[in-house]
Amino acid sequence: MFDRHRTARHRHRHPAVRVLRVLGASATLAIACQAARAQDAATTGGIVIRPAQARITAERLKLPGDENLGLVGNSYLVDVGSGFSFGPEVLGAVSGKRGGLFSLGGELGYRQDLAGPLRAEAGLYVGGGGGGGIAVKNGLVLRPHVDLLYDFGAYNIGLSWSRVRFVGTPIDSSQLGLVLSANTNFGYIPRDRMNIPVASIGRPGAGFDRIQAVFGVYQPRGNNTRASGGKLPESLGYVGVRAERAFNGISYWGLEANAGTKGGVTGYAEYLATVGVETGIGDQLFTVGSRLAIGMGGGGDVSTGGGLLGKASVYTAVRLSRDLAATIELGVAKAPQGNFKAVQGAASLMWIFDDAGNVFSPSRTTRTEFSAGVEQFDAARRDGSTRRLRAIVLKGSRFIDSNLYVTGQAHSAYDGDAGGYAAGLFGFGWQTPLGGPNGPTWYVGLEALSGAGGGGGVDVRGGALVQGNAYVGFDLGPSTSVRINAGKIRSQRGHVDSTVLDVALVFSFGLAGQGAR
Repeated sequence: MFDRHRTARHRHRHPAVRVLRVLGASATLAIACQAARAQDAATTGGIVIRPAQARITAERLKLPGDENLGLVGNSYLVDVGSGFSFGPEVLGAVSGKRGGLFSLGGELGYRQDLAGPLRAEAGLYVGGGGGGGIAVKNGLVLRPHVDLLYDFGAYNIGLSWSRVRFVGTPIDSSQLGLVLSANTNFGYIPRDRMNIPVASIGRPGAGFDRIQAVFGVYQPRGNNTRASGGKLPESLGYVGVRAERAFNGISYWGLEANAGTKGGVTGYAEYLATVGVETGIGDQLFTVGSRLAIGMGGGGDVSTGGGLLGKASVYTAVRLSRDLAATIELGVAKAPQGNFKAVQGAASLMWIFDDAGNVFSPSRTTRTEFSAGVEQFDAARRDGSTRRLRAIVLKGSRFIDSNLYVTGQAHSAYDGDAGGYAAGLFGFGWQTPLGGPNGPTWYVGLEALSGAGGGGGVDVRGGALVQGNAYVGFDLGPSTSVRINAGKIRSQRGHVDSTVLDVALVFSFGLAGQGAR
């Protein structure tokens, strides 16, 4: 597919809510600065180029009872001016005995040059999380940190001091860690200039070439038992998403995230980095390849030990159109610190974004949206009660035409005694502007979503979720808006069936690239 020749009980007085308000204000300021300072960024052919960092952190936490936990973080931070950066981040356990501990949220950072190649960074991560058998109550996670880095040009390596707190619990650990960040660029077209033709400069945005919606199954092998005892079912179903980018020639790298949906493993989740090789057959209609993946996984009573998870697989793909392909994959998965080992099979639908190596394809601009916000709904619990749940929500959407788009969303609880609840939803949306005296000011839209979720004592049974939304948005500036959403969320087998409300800050922009062949 890649071109061979290219490279409830807590009301508004709760401190968690106040922290989220501060985060929301910080995010609003950060993205507003990005829009206001667009003229200060480098531009090429009408495309705004902003510095960005892809970061990995590794540290060892000390939990109550003298227990150690290895925690890895992965973030993508975009410069928003004056040394500040903002972006999404995920944290997860990879060693110890808390496999399945995850946190999803956002980080606001600040970078300052010191002497020569030395750089200092400071940041604050705020997210929701839990799992791994840890009682985290609401799930609000705070991670302030200070880093000292050596800039090698393409990447930075250094030491980090951080403090990780699960608010309202005894988990409060300060430690030293390691940080590695790759310097890259985030290129985009401001929303108010998307109708102006621009020349492609290669990969836009975060730089992924394709994305896959994955539907898979694990068949456990050997002595696979649950973390609490007893055998696992004969098969475990999951759904997920993969985003991939070519290195050069036939090799590529990517990220994948999956969540359990069948087999009694509600709350199971995994987040991995992947590398692979592939080659086309004939006129590139068929592709064969293989890949390796390593990262963090657990939850849902699956015994993954400290959370480290590895996969190896082979696959074949057939091109359905210029933009779409279907893939069949077979492989194995193993948690080396636990006793989870399985044969895996998956089918996926691949959406090919841009083909930067095909200079003969016409340049095109694709509207894209990223939003960060909070939601709340009344969640049925496994103890028979129903209580208010609040979660952080990150969404990414890519438009197919001027109105229709596809969207992927990640949800993680931070309030409502549901720490550890997380969900991933995918689907389609439709949006139209209502107009204003100087162009679009208001807009409305609809969404139909499905996916998986669980954890935090929420009664979703099996994990499968469906959600329908209607929303209204108001433009704040050339690329930013506030969106208010109301909808209905329902678990297909559990007792979650509630109205859901959320508010989000939305950044809308265009991506320019070569059209896929």
